[in-house]
Amino acid sequence: MILDVLPAAPDIPSPLLTELTALYASHRDFHALGGDFPDPEDIRPEQVAASLAEELANPDVEVLLARNSVGGRLVGVVITLARHPDPADPDPWIGLLLVEGSEQRRGYGRELAGLVEGRFRGAGRGAVRLAVLDDNPGGLAFWTALGYEVIGRRVDRKLRRPCAVLRKTLRTPRPAARVAVLDPEGSVFLFRYDNDEVGVHWALPGGGLEPGESPREGAVRELREETGWTDLEPGALLCAWEHDFTRAGVPVRQNDHIYVARGPRRDPVGDHLGVSHTEEGILGWRWWTPQELAASPEPLWPPRLPSLLAELDDVTTSD
Repeated sequence: MILDVLPAAPDIPSPLLTELTALYASHRDFHALGGDFPDPEDIRPEQVAASLAEELANPDVEVLLARNSVGGRLVGVVITLARHPDPADPDPWIGLLLVEGSEQRRGYGRELAGLVEGRFRGAGRGAVRLAVLDDNPGGLAFWTALGYEVIGRRVDRKLRRPCAVLRKTLRTPRPAARVAVLDPEGSVFLFRYDNDEVGVHWALPGGGLEPGESPREGAVRELREETGWTDLEPGALLCAWEHDFTRAGVPVRQNDHIYVARGPRRDPVGDHLGVSHTEEGILGWRWWTPQELAASPEPLWPPRLPSLLAELDDVTTSD
């Protein structure tokens, strides 16, 4: 998908206006609900042009045109607001996101929302908001499925329509790798972490990848840095897992590749570990038997770790 910015020019070129009008007209039910056009069954080019001109009169507004990367067909439009008129609101807004009716259910909406979020993230914005009309349950379901959370209720500033206000923290993607180290008896080594966002939890050794580093290379390096063990080689991939937390004050969405390694039961070694563990929020470590892991009173990363290791043992036994 390719995004183009619609310039705040006096006139929209006729071919583009025809495309935009067809896109708007493909959402008659939405416009009937919102009341933005006099007759949702007969949306005209001059009405679309007037609506967009009104939006672009605000210098904080940006209209983005989304085109299919194959063929260049207009498949969506997004209107964003960099700064809300309410000085107490620090976040940018998505004012409108439409995907051409015949192109729906192909993932364009999700992709387009992600591109818009990426633009805001690249501009240093930490979150984004939007409003969904009370009578639009489909819209609410779409946005909540993308991670937006309802934070309040209000009426919109233009037509005084009741709506829900949603907000999403814009997290920085962070590729990472971890290693499940198992001793000869099947116990697994875990660190106990404390994190500002998610609190105390137990996790496998590992962390973020360095530029150009593969997940397996990162797993080896992180294991060496956090435990001092240099004689272990990650084997099979246990799972991949995405999760959210805050690292060094930055909200991140981490994608962990988790590998399995087998080695002796021992403690971490190395004079540097104290400082390193303090910086990473590591409170301690221990080996967990499968029974202890299944009954852990504190959260585990990943939460399915007991069942994943049990399935691994079943495979190993059957082999």
